[in-house]
Amino acid sequence: MRIDDRFFMELALREAWKYQGLTYPNPAVGCAVVKEGKLLAVEAHQRAGESHAEVRAMLAAYEGMEGHRAAVDPADAVAVHDFLQTVPRELFRGVSLYVTLEPCAHRGATPSCAWLLSQFPLHRVVIAATDPVTGHSGGIEILADHGIEVETGLCAEEAEALLEPFKIWQERAFVLFKLAQTANGRIGGGYLSSPESLKHVHRLREAADELIIGGGTVRADRPRLDCRFTGGQAPDVTIYSRKNDFDREIPLFGISDRRVQITDNLEPLLERPSFLLVEGGQGMLEALAEQIDWFLLYQTPKLSSHPLSYNVDQKLEYLHQRTIGADLMIWSRFG
Repeated sequence: MRIDDRFFMELALREAWKYQGLTYPNPAVGCAVVKEGKLLAVEAHQRAGESHAEVRAMLAAYEGMEGHRAAVDPADAVAVHDFLQTVPRELFRGVSLYVTLEPCAHRGATPSCAWLLSQFPLHRVVIAATDPVTGHSGGIEILADHGIEVETGLCAEEAEALLEPFKIWQERAFVLFKLAQTANGRIGGGYLSSPESLKHVHRLREAADELIIGGGTVRADRPRLDCRFTGGQAPDVTIYSRKNDFDREIPLFGISDRRVQITDNLEPLLERPSFLLVEGGQGMLEALAEQIDWFLLYQTPKLSSHPLSYNVDQKLEYLHQRTIGADLMIWSRFG
């Protein structure tokens, strides 16, 4: 391992975490492009069907070296692949890439990243984690067959944590419990989160297969549970409740093109490979304690006298944290 390798890989990991969950059903992936010890670009895969991390990073590196924006949409995977095949190959001679996941070998909704990279005189591709999906690997072999030095395993533990949701939803539902609270742990009293956090939640709602909420929260808060801050399609909703006594005039039931179901049995949802987002209070936290995979906490820099909080005893393991607007966003799982 060279002295700066970990630094550049950590930059790629940090960028990928910004899009954790938002890339469903794809994994969150980050990529850094470096030449002669100089960082040229750090990019991440942002949404399923759009350009992968390596493609975005190569485009951004090209734009940085040339000093102008390319006439191509960086999200359009096919267009960017086609464009990069027209640029001077020598620009990338001696370049190293740091990628959190093995570049894809297969062609699906987007072209093969490994094949594209193999067309350039790269020096090295450093990979944190190999592709865990059977039939999707082979990127390492493609690169090596074209004379590119490949190294694997750098920051492997951190990369595996980043990949955990992707690996889970290959087999069953990945269950993410969203919490928002003040700095002293209060969860009541209206909106707590910053506008940036609220927009992020709505982007997660867009990505998730289903939003699960407790019946008590629906009765008390009369929520809408849409994606109005992003303009996206409101998610399908499952209300977990033994009683079907809800006011059908509340906004939750008035949104078109989405399904709202009420059930006291979540097993069919939990068994199906999917991404489930849970929003609720202490009751939902206790009811799903054995099924929750991860927690996403938005902690706002406020103190509150509101009495409502999560009164549970549970140790957590922090996986990643960053600021978002005025808030602190923390990804964690049971410790």
